[in-house]
Amino acid sequence: MAAENPALKGCQRLVVAHDLTCKTDGTVKQATVAPKKIVLFFVGGAGDKESYYGTGPNNNVADVLRIFVKNMEVEGICADNYDAHHIGYNYFFNDEDLKKNVLDKIADMTTPVYIVGHSLGGWNGAHLSAVLTDRGYRVSFLATLDPVGEGKIVWGISNIYRQEPKPKAEYWVNVRADAKDWNFSDLVADFGEQWDMKSGPNMNGRVDVNHADAGYIYTRALPSGKSARDVLMQSVVKHFKGRQCA
Repeated sequence: MAAENPALKGCQRLVVAHDLTCKTDGTVKQATVAPKKIVLFFVGGAGDKESYYGTGPNNNVADVLRIFVKNMEVEGICADNYDAHHIGYNYFFNDEDLKKNVLDKIADMTTPVYIVGHSLGGWNGAHLSAVLTDRGYRVSFLATLDPVGEGKIVWGISNIYRQEPKPKAEYWVNVRADAKDWNFSDLVADFGEQWDMKSGPNMNGRVDVNHADAGYIYTRALPSGKSARDVLMQSVVKHFKGRQCA
């Protein structure tokens, strides 16, 4: 026979095998709640995920994804706590692709979503942050790495949004590549016209890095002393509250 719980003296037993906490029991009860799994979208630009008019795929933003995975390993956060997806800038341009490549990857509307976009992926990724937020999803973080898309010519040959993005995220970092020693990728970015927003990001700055070097754009410190990588990882570590692999 189970021993009687003194704290429940005078309380009714609703089910034979289980006692309810009495209303007069004011002791603090603790319950362990696991942090929600997060989902990240690393959005590549022209010629990144697939060929773009004979150029690529170059997988530039894949370098950012690899850096993220290594950083998570250093922090001791297990891979089963997050889903990271490398997608192209044109993978969510219509409702069907949006559902297949983005919405179906998000568990529910409370799942923290992180978006890191480079070049045309920065432009469309910024739009994606607004699309998701307007649908009720939680966009915890947005990084636009040298976003490109203001040029009218690139509008005509690429599946990008024509309006200037109006991002909606809990925190937005924008990094402009401003290399002193230009290469061909900087000419391409100049052709597509870099998005030089005047306001909006929580953190905004320029780095002396070539346009194609997404990994360096992501990790190079801005004048504030922090990089896009630093801010993203601080957000992730805070979300998991130091929880590490068993």
